[in-house]
Amino acid sequence: MSNQNNKRNSQNVSEDIKDTAGAVFHSVHKGLEATEDAAMNAVDATTNAINNLTKND
Repeated sequence: MSNQNNKRNSQNVSEDIKDTAGAVFHSVHKGLEATEDAAMNAVDATTNAINNLTKND
């Protein structure tokens, strides 16, 4: 019975690690997407400012 409990505990630990890694990955991915959105908004604002200064020439 002890071997079965150890195996079950090992599987639970493995699943917990996998779940945690997945959660971390998703958090990092969301952060990167937010950074990309902010950068693209800055690029768009710069483009608009240049267009306004040059009167779209």
